[in-house]
Amino acid sequence: MHKIKKTNMSHQIKILLIDDEEDVLEFLQYVLEKESFIVKTAKNGKEGLKKAETFEPDLILLDRMMPEMDGVEACKIFRSNSKFDTTKIVFLTARDEESMQIEGFEIGADDYIAKPIKSKLLVSKIKSIMRRSPKMANKVNIISYKHIAVDKDRYLVINGNDEIVLPRKEFELLSLLISKPDHVFRREDILEQIWGKEVFVGDRTIDVHIRKLREKIGDNYFSTVKGIGYKFVAF
Repeated sequence: MHKIKKTNMSHQIKILLIDDEEDVLEFLQYVLEKESFIVKTAKNGKEGLKKAETFEPDLILLDRMMPEMDGVEACKIFRSNSKFDTTKIVFLTARDEESMQIEGFEIGADDYIAKPIKSKLLVSKIKSIMRRSPKMANKVNIISYKHIAVDKDRYLVINGNDEIVLPRKEFELLSLLISKPDHVFRREDILEQIWGKEVFVGDRTIDVHIRKLREKIGDNYFSTVKGIGYKFVAF
């Protein structure tokens, strides 16, 4: 029987988005929440500073040009507050001049991302940035979709506010399927990646493990593609 206990999911990376363009905020929030980052938004530097006090983000994505308080001024204030010493700050900017980048680094920015922002590159860069901090290194070793996260360091599955401890093969099967939502994994590929080429298992082995995952995680997350294999359903 699987074990379930409550968790606050505090190990997930928290990101504060600060940008005065509503469409940019909506797009970035959608992209990042799809990767199971915890996201808050603010429309200017003043609002961002206020939200950061209670949210305590691991990473701040900060637009340079904003009304009321621009990104440069906000960055200076963040860096003057010891509470945000370990918080990564990345500027978002449509202007890519070398002088502006140098200024940003001098006041404490960790990196730059140029607009228009490409979603895959953004996610990749965020994970790379967070790995630079030993404190955050374990946080990025998580495969997730919406409110389901697979913590590969602790061998835990987080479903909403529950932690589920799965047997090893069930855990590895879920990790594989959730790594590419809506991708159909062929039966032979699943057997090779989870059980290995040298281990013989019966044809029903995958079916039994999928049935157990459906019972523990939710039937609607797993789809059988008849005659081919299985996929983790994105919805």
